[in-house]
Amino acid sequence: MAENSIVESKMGEEVIVHEQRSYWWRWSKQDFLPEESFQSWSNYRTALSQTWFRFIDRLQSRSFDENEIGELRKRSENEMKRCLTWWDLTWFGFGAVIGAGIFVLTGQEANAHAGPAIVLSYVASGISAMLSVFCYTEFAIEIPVAGGSFAYLRIELGDFAAFITAGNILLESIVGTAAVARSWTSYFTSLLDRPDKSLLIHTNLKDGYNLLDPIAVGVLAIAATIAMTSTRKTSYLNWIASAINTVVILFVIIAGFVHADKSNLTPFTPFGVKGIFQAAAIVYFAYGGFDNIATMAEETKNPSKDIPLGLLGSMSIITVIYCLMALSLSMMQKYTDISPDAAYSVAFERVGMKWAKYLVALGALKGMTTVLLVGALGQARYTTHIARAHMIPPWFALVHPKTGTPINATLLIAITSGCIAFFSSLDVLASLLSVSTLFVFTMMAVALLVRRYYARGVTPRLDQLKLFILLIIIIGSSMATSAYWGLYPNGWIGYVVTVPVWFLGTLGIALLLPMQRKPKVWGVPLVPWLPSLSIATNIFLMGSLGPEAFERFGICTLVMLVYYVFFGLHATYDMAHQQDKLITPKKVQEETMPSAGP
Repeated sequence: MAENSIVESKMGEEVIVHEQRSYWWRWSKQDFLPEESFQSWSNYRTALSQTWFRFIDRLQSRSFDENEIGELRKRSENEMKRCLTWWDLTWFGFGAVIGAGIFVLTGQEANAHAGPAIVLSYVASGISAMLSVFCYTEFAIEIPVAGGSFAYLRIELGDFAAFITAGNILLESIVGTAAVARSWTSYFTSLLDRPDKSLLIHTNLKDGYNLLDPIAVGVLAIAATIAMTSTRKTSYLNWIASAINTVVILFVIIAGFVHADKSNLTPFTPFGVKGIFQAAAIVYFAYGGFDNIATMAEETKNPSKDIPLGLLGSMSIITVIYCLMALSLSMMQKYTDISPDAAYSVAFERVGMKWAKYLVALGALKGMTTVLLVGALGQARYTTHIARAHMIPPWFALVHPKTGTPINATLLIAITSGCIAFFSSLDVLASLLSVSTLFVFTMMAVALLVRRYYARGVTPRLDQLKLFILLIIIIGSSMATSAYWGLYPNGWIGYVVTVPVWFLGTLGIALLLPMQRKPKVWGVPLVPWLPSLSIATNIFLMGSLGPEAFERFGICTLVMLVYYVFFGLHATYDMAHQQDKLITPKKVQEETMPSAGP
């Protein structure tokens, strides 16, 4: 951060002259740990002794829209460049979402769980994703900052809830990016028509970590370098790559319907309704990545217009594309014959289009390339705002004066992801990513309900209590529905209890609580019903995952809490109360200064 170098006194006023420091030469303790609690061991011991008091303070604290939009952005020293339009955001939506997932998950789930009804699985998961998109869009318009869900939760649910979410965002960003990079190598191997894993370095390390992937590291480095250079240039490259990918997808859809056989759709639901929703829980993650678009609000020319068009427009089109791709595959081949590993390639080979497998591999490769490009942008902006709040060292919040991009934050995600991608196959972490993503989306829906029905200093205490109880009812009944589904997939008695309880909880908010805030430009329709439904569907999909996913989620959350207790709590506490210390002397001076008279 810029340091005060000269302090002069003139006419009783203090004049501070700032010395602009180089972006790169910042390696002092003050750049990483500037907070008062870390200035000496004595200060740190004092901070630790106040841990419980500070935790209660942070648990109850809330940020404000103006603080996130104004004060925190100043901590990056330089502004990000406003260069994006709704057109850019729409293509960023395509680039962030359409990756290898649609090519891999469709065949896998059609064969194992849904049959031809895989198209309904994509409809169900698409509706769930759109509910989350609605929530993100309203927040992004009213709070156009790089922090995305982290900033929104700081305002509505407080610092502690935002920290837990931030930890999951960073975990999802780092591990998810590494997983995509490893997949990139696999598809590149297929495109070259080489044996599986032939481009990996085989070692004697522990199984699961013994196949080193230098290509994944190289791809991550290239994507990060482009993202650091210019947001606008990244947008141009994303246009080109997404356009090529779109052409491949259109070919897959058209060629699939040309070689369609309607008899392959019978039976349509061989695994029943249970199979449709089991598949929906898995294919949902082909929709992941759209939240990166919300983090680009600071670089959007007209957020109130461009963000709804970009987010809602791209996700609506993507949902239609996914359903058409799933339907074309189901009509080309009987679900029992669909390959779970290379569905489209095998299907085209069976209808005499063997050469098409290379086109499919190219489409998947292009899709993963854009996912890495847009991910490098969005994840760095999350990290930037988290650092602005001092949840992590503020060095990562700095924006480069020439490029207008957060280079330090981009390097943090790229280097960490590169290290993981180089060593690990990441199979054991795949389900953990699913839990993290759905947890964040659930928190966003809760935050939206709080934003609409609670206003600090305005909402009566009784209404606050009602809102809290009704939210607990909605969340609890959603968890009960999910648990019953997992324990008794063929039962129905439990739903007779849990679903009406969810309905009554939502109805209670609609009838018993006055809405305290209405969006100025665009808002989620049918509140509280759509956010409440988003909570229910996200929790339901979480319940479709195995217990090991929640065990890993619990372990990672425990690690985050240890970090918070020893670092994040004290850093954010100091920064929150620093402003009070600066304002108090000024107020005293104003009160004791003699009046100039009439």
